[in-house]
Amino acid sequence: MTSSALCFPGLRGRQGCCSDWPDLQIHETLRRMSRRSGPNQLPDHSSFLETKEILMASDVFTGTIPALMTPCRADRSPDFDALVRKGKELIAAGMSAVVYCGSMGDWPLLTDEERQEGVARLAAAGVPVIVGTGAQNTQRAAAFARHASEVGAKGLMVIPRVLSRGPSASAQQAHFMAILEAANGLPAVIYNSPYYGFETRAELFFQLRDKFPNLIGFKEFGGAASLTYAAENITGQSDDITLMVGVDTQVFHGFVNCGASGAITGIGNVLPKPVLKLVSLCEQAAKGDVTARQKALELDSALAVLSSFDEGPDLVLFYKYLMVLEGNPEYELHFNASDALSRGQMHYAKTQLELFKTWYAAWSA
Repeated sequence: MTSSALCFPGLRGRQGCCSDWPDLQIHETLRRMSRRSGPNQLPDHSSFLETKEILMASDVFTGTIPALMTPCRADRSPDFDALVRKGKELIAAGMSAVVYCGSMGDWPLLTDEERQEGVARLAAAGVPVIVGTGAQNTQRAAAFARHASEVGAKGLMVIPRVLSRGPSASAQQAHFMAILEAANGLPAVIYNSPYYGFETRAELFFQLRDKFPNLIGFKEFGGAASLTYAAENITGQSDDITLMVGVDTQVFHGFVNCGASGAITGIGNVLPKPVLKLVSLCEQAAKGDVTARQKALELDSALAVLSSFDEGPDLVLFYKYLMVLEGNPEYELHFNASDALSRGQMHYAKTQLELFKTWYAAWSA
């Protein structure tokens, strides 16, 4: 079936018509829109243009995307000048976008005003930012989504409801719907993580997607088995659903075995060049490149210990410390003075960083 054959009556030939979309994306999107509109109601032209814009904007979720940490001033308040500086630096290094107000950004430790200032400052500086919606209640999460859409953020990372009725699928569905409604069409991915005590399964994902075409993807933090489930049951159902690897230890598995097209990274803040190289090799390996596959496995193995910090509760402490070792003193402090690595943890992290850098210099020569 050609693209033009998929256009609804009266739309063929118009500027901005769906005839220039990729065929599979047209088919899936129009099928969903028809189902929502009913058998006798066709979506109007403005609906097509809105959906086309969402699909084009979804590219922000591809490639390598560091989750920014929040640097601190001497009084332990957020240093947004340093935040923006680091965001611009990472984009200049080749990152596709950044995430802010995820776990790496310490969202539970920021006030609502601080979170919104950080997002607004990044967006105003031209840094493509994906905004985490984590909050203690649905109303606040929706407010963060609305604010992100108003200040020019490029996407949302929708975090489940926490603390209250977390295991309830109906409660989570209502929570997700409120956020996606408030997003005003901003492209969004569901963030699935065992830390939140709820697993978004395929049935719920597609119930949400049928109502909100701006839900374009799925970020999986839960490990290899969870990524495989997502590939088989969610992103494998349609070529216009993006799978994102949400933990540094699963980049190879996610891209090569599960068809992921994006990776949200913690260690990429510290070592942007090697992580960009890893993702590039994995993308090539996913297309059958034998040499790229071998090199990706080598690099993934060498990064394994540093990547494993992303899986634990001290991830921000580890990665801030490594940032300081790499010449970024603005990451020395945390919001709470009691949040600190032990002497043994610091020694271990420093040793592993030095070991990796020595190996990488020889490997990449």
